[in-house]
Amino acid sequence: MTRPTAYLSASAEQTNGAVDAVTSWWQTENMQSWLIDKPIGIALILIVAVIGSWLLRRLITKLADNSIKKGKLSSPLSPRKAHRTTDKVLEQTQEARRTSRIQTLAGVGRSAVAIFVWVWAALAILDKLGVNVAPLVASAGVVGVALGFGAQALVKDFLSGIFMLMEDQYGIGDTIDLGNGVFGDVESISLRITTVRDIDGALWYVRNGEILQVANHSDRYSVARVQVPIALSNDPTRAVDVITSAAEDAARDSEIKDFILAKPTVNGMSGLEVDHMSYRVSVKTLPGKQWDVQRAMQAKILTAMHTEGITTPYPRGMAIFDLEEPGLT
Repeated sequence: MTRPTAYLSASAEQTNGAVDAVTSWWQTENMQSWLIDKPIGIALILIVAVIGSWLLRRLITKLADNSIKKGKLSSPLSPRKAHRTTDKVLEQTQEARRTSRIQTLAGVGRSAVAIFVWVWAALAILDKLGVNVAPLVASAGVVGVALGFGAQALVKDFLSGIFMLMEDQYGIGDTIDLGNGVFGDVESISLRITTVRDIDGALWYVRNGEILQVANHSDRYSVARVQVPIALSNDPTRAVDVITSAAEDAARDSEIKDFILAKPTVNGMSGLEVDHMSYRVSVKTLPGKQWDVQRAMQAKILTAMHTEGITTPYPRGMAIFDLEEPGLT
């Protein structure tokens, strides 16, 4: 009976020792902190980051939507202009540009908020785990400066893109000339890249930092110009009357009348050469519609000149001069 009793006593002592060891291990401050305090703290940080990011992004979206709606309500067409198709189209074009700009800026704001919140969350979690974040922040500053020197072009592209959007220099669908051989319609805009589709169908990718100047042919209105050369033998006064009448008839044509914002003007004789004189017709049009109006005007004016007997400088495709001058025969 002694051996079983001794065995049970030894087993009980071992069990009690194990329980005491576990209890002692559990009651240590570091272990409770790692198993309870730190996980709970990290979970709270993540919850705050998720909720905060969602709320801020939602707030930016709401502000953007309200700004778009406010713009639509604050600038209605006047009753005098409401019946004109040109004014309606112009208003719709400007509103589309404004909406696109606000949505793009809102997207930039949401991205910036997400980066800020999650960087804060990462630093807070590291601090909760006992990592000294001060050297990390200092190192990040040094690395940021180094990256700034190494990625100056990238930073320049982003800053140029931000200012371009804020200043509404151009928008998607605009016809622009960048002055470096790139001329066409804007297809997409980001903070770093603007893509332009030219007349041949080529898609140009242009870094915003490289855009030093831009001519926007679609901002508010455009101007169609038609240069009309006629032979020197024509009566200038009659030629002006015929050209003016033809331009006004073209402006009333159903195909282009909705594109025209003002009455065509003939600016008088704009050029006088040894073999011809020329007149310039100008007409204010909707943004980007100047080429449609120009083509229609040219056809109408040429037809009227043929009908009224106004001759062109080279009626047979070549210049013909009278080589017999007085005194030479």
